[in-house]
Amino acid sequence: MTDPPNTIHLPELALVALVGASSAGKSTFAARHFRPSEVLSSDTFRALVSDDENSLEATADAFESLFFVAGKRLARGRLTVVDATSVRPDDRRRLVDLARRHDVLPVAVVLDLPRNVLEERHAARPDRNFDPAVIGRQIAELRRTLRGLPKEGFRHVWVLRSPQEVEAARVERVPLHTNKKHLHGPFDFIGDVHGCLNELQELLVKLGYTVNGLEVTPPPDRTAVFVGDLVDRGPDSAGVLRLVMNMVKSGAALAVPGNHDEKLKRALDGKAVKALHGLDVTLAQLEAAGSDFKTEVRDFLERLVSHLVLDDGQVVVAHAGLPEHYQGRSSGRVRSFALYGDVDGSQDELGLPVRRDWAAAYRGAARVVYGHTPVARASWVNKTIDIDTGCAFGGSLTALRYPELELVSVAAHAQYAVPARPLPGEADPQPERGFDLADFLQPGRVDTRTHGGILLKAGERAAAVETFSRFGVDPRWCPYLPPTMSPVETSTLDGFLEHPQEAFAYYRAQGITQVICEEKHMGSRALLVLTRNEDAASTRFGVPGSSGCIYTRTGRPFFNAEWEAVILERARAAVTKAGLWDALNSDWLLLDAEILPWSLKAGELIRAQYAAVGAAGNAALPAAVQVLETAAERGVPVRDRLERTRERLGDLQAYRDAYRAYLRRVEGPDDVKIMPFHLLASEGAVHTDRDHLWHLNTLGSLAAADGTLFGQTAHRAVTLGSPDEQAATDWWLDLTARGGEGMVVKPLAFLSAEPRSLQPAVKVRGREYLRIIYGPEYTRPEHLTRLRARALGAKRARALREFHLGLEGLHRFVEQAGLARVHECVLGVLALEADPGDARL
Repeated sequence: MTDPPNTIHLPELALVALVGASSAGKSTFAARHFRPSEVLSSDTFRALVSDDENSLEATADAFESLFFVAGKRLARGRLTVVDATSVRPDDRRRLVDLARRHDVLPVAVVLDLPRNVLEERHAARPDRNFDPAVIGRQIAELRRTLRGLPKEGFRHVWVLRSPQEVEAARVERVPLHTNKKHLHGPFDFIGDVHGCLNELQELLVKLGYTVNGLEVTPPPDRTAVFVGDLVDRGPDSAGVLRLVMNMVKSGAALAVPGNHDEKLKRALDGKAVKALHGLDVTLAQLEAAGSDFKTEVRDFLERLVSHLVLDDGQVVVAHAGLPEHYQGRSSGRVRSFALYGDVDGSQDELGLPVRRDWAAAYRGAARVVYGHTPVARASWVNKTIDIDTGCAFGGSLTALRYPELELVSVAAHAQYAVPARPLPGEADPQPERGFDLADFLQPGRVDTRTHGGILLKAGERAAAVETFSRFGVDPRWCPYLPPTMSPVETSTLDGFLEHPQEAFAYYRAQGITQVICEEKHMGSRALLVLTRNEDAASTRFGVPGSSGCIYTRTGRPFFNAEWEAVILERARAAVTKAGLWDALNSDWLLLDAEILPWSLKAGELIRAQYAAVGAAGNAALPAAVQVLETAAERGVPVRDRLERTRERLGDLQAYRDAYRAYLRRVEGPDDVKIMPFHLLASEGAVHTDRDHLWHLNTLGSLAAADGTLFGQTAHRAVTLGSPDEQAATDWWLDLTARGGEGMVVKPLAFLSAEPRSLQPAVKVRGREYLRIIYGPEYTRPEHLTRLRARALGAKRARALREFHLGLEGLHRFVEQAGLARVHECVLGVLALEADPGDARL
């Protein structure tokens, strides 16, 4: 108990009880130090349920409502302040129980002011019409039980005893000990060492650390992170402790405790423990090292916290792992899970604790690195990885390099202990949790790391499942579906519905300084999954006997099997010749592209819709012109009608020319042209951190390797507000005058953090191409006036959600989160496509 404080060092996540008799100034204190949304006042809740904050008969309902809201806030990880008298232990017990249910710290700020001060304030408040003796009873109850607050479960208690102390108090929020989000690495996570000093030194050298006996110097900017169980079983636990303690003291390492380390600390504290599994040897080594070293070890272990949240919350380390709802929390339950895993006290036939497989059901956003359960080989399960590879049992000592996600191991020099059962390994892998259809069909939000939660309705979800299950490719080949794209704002220039100046103006207004303009190919959107060989396809995608897949933007096969095999073989050869497998250190690539010609996939659309309109118009309008010309020669007053019909015939011819420009006979795979523009992902990386010039230049090597199959997308980089804008506009005018569809304008950076509503791309289609979309006569003033009223809001909102949902699925795939997690996003994009909209946009 701190009495009195100048500064209240308040944990960033806690349930704060403001305790004090009526008129102690709790609400004023709360208003001064906390956001209004953080403060739950009993008076406010009485008013909410009864319209009278002084209504004592509404107290039960008020507190029921208050605790409900408090629970919701704590579940979301929000600091919560309860402003109520709470002078009785029974009232405070409910607060402590609530904090424990949500694994947050219960803390108390007590305003124990003199009675005369409270009575004076009470007399000045006409809204409080109760006997002042009530205040005296509240003060007496508070002071009678005040010393017992720590025993009640409050982890911190601050007592303010005068108005001066209240006025002088400052509240400073401090991170929890587990919060190391400001540390971004790079990190080298090191598995259970268990006293294997020689192997640890060898591994550190292999990782690039300089090892001089028990003194270690890390490579520049790297930090080792030990996942616990430093001691027992191996030959030199004391040496391991000296080395690790030196590294932690020098800032070269971080560490979390393991269950063996915890048991050693209890033994050093004089607690009764069974000296089994090598603990007897460890204690003997510490005894031989002297009492000072024993004290250092005990203090070191005492300071270790249950788990660490690192790199802005992107990675969590805990000895036995940690599910998402415990990450960044603080309670005995959290510490127990972090030390021992998901256990209930039961034992198996060998007398070992039964550990439930929490990782199989893990769906958290952060990666979790852990140990505790020895395995023959470290492998990802969802976004978790167990790097305890049984060094003490004759296996290996393993490190995970982060963010590279590279595993580095050294073999054990000997078998120092015998495991109770063989280490689980590749021969008995844990089955992946399958896609839960019933779960997916429930309406709700899909959480993304770049755009928050994205709502998917039940009907949309059902439509996506129906479509993909009937028409989609093997889902193992489909980690991503691309987003739709919005056109630019409507142009006010005469004769234009879309124009580049609107795209440039939009991005300028969003604070973007550089954009890239890419030629928009009149083809069909396609995704190409390419693997170096069949082994890579089997290992990474789980599809034996194949080497890739090409599918449409809605997940359907793009080619028949025979054509696809030919094109995949040529594409793989081009990637090999371009050197991309080695350059990206990957056996697979995912490309986003347009496949030409348009008529390859749109032949039926052209025949049934565009050609039909052209044929009908061509059958009627030339004849109408001829009849009107004859009538005009005979003096019939039809000149206006004749001119209008001639204009219509001209518009029709322009319409026919527009769609015919995209027709090309395709007789086999050799007639196909692929125009890639995004290299979306490869092993260990989603390439949103690279700008669009990198994507285009890298993919340009494919055109150099096989210019018959691959083409290079023409583009222009533009600095907004400079002459580049006019140069790009002239390029667009020339491109569309020659029959091109138009261009796509994007921020140069693939992914911009701000503003949140920024469109990742907008399309600017050419004047003549838009005839195909809006009809032969759309350029007439009366039609342009109507079309300029088109609404883009729904299209843009959908494009933005699909973009971020697609990237989330891709991140999950690269992180090997499991197909169920990946396809939640893939089907989510398809679900959003079920939303009806104007297909012409």
